[in-house]
Amino acid sequence: MANVLILRTNLWCPQGCKMQGFQADGFFQEYAVVDYRNAIILPDSLDTAAAAPLFCAGVTAFHGVEECGLKPGQWMAIIGAGGLGQLGVQYAKAMGYKVIAIDIHDAQLEEAKGLGADHTFNSITDKSYVDKIVEITNGGVDAAVNFTASKKAYDSMPPLIRHVTGVLMVVGVTKEPLEFSSLDIAMGRYILKGACNGTCYNMAPCIEFSAKNNIKPYVEYYSIEDLPLMVEKMQSGKARGRMAVKFD
Repeated sequence: MANVLILRTNLWCPQGCKMQGFQADGFFQEYAVVDYRNAIILPDSLDTAAAAPLFCAGVTAFHGVEECGLKPGQWMAIIGAGGLGQLGVQYAKAMGYKVIAIDIHDAQLEEAKGLGADHTFNSITDKSYVDKIVEITNGGVDAAVNFTASKKAYDSMPPLIRHVTGVLMVVGVTKEPLEFSSLDIAMGRYILKGACNGTCYNMAPCIEFSAKNNIKPYVEYYSIEDLPLMVEKMQSGKARGRMAVKFD
């Protein structure tokens, strides 16, 4: 087949479809039947298995970056340089932004650097990273996108952002409620935005952009029997990039 249909169901589609693995059974299966309106044609240049993470992590990262509304040459901070952040760095560089990656793991920062990040900072070991970023960007980044589930990471974002015009983009979901200064919001200290992991209507721009700009997630493949190992790696923080079940 020249083209392959890649399917994704999503809670937010008006047709009433549900997210597999959450509201519906059958996330890890070789075949699935879904409404045709939740399917798109995969570009010829994308491998079926390798492209699979783009329909979750890719769509999330793409819209988190794209919906900041920056112009080429502006500064973006990617907070969390793991699987989502690695894609975020690639999308941001492909859109022409200057990128600063922030994480607490040096290995992930090295990967972000290899993907094109202009600067990287470990927020644990470098106590002056905020001051350094403000100096590098001459006043703060034009947008900061948080892909982590850390409330502490969110709390540290406002000082990084350029006054008045800067964007604080919420993507990662924390267990605790987020707290923002009412004075900051009232005085327009920064613009607060959010982006979700996409719907059946905004998949296509991400997939087309990824194909055009050769955006590829790092994927480790496992068999269906390896599911317990995948869960263990995820819970222990040993996962790198995306993990996918590949059927023979």
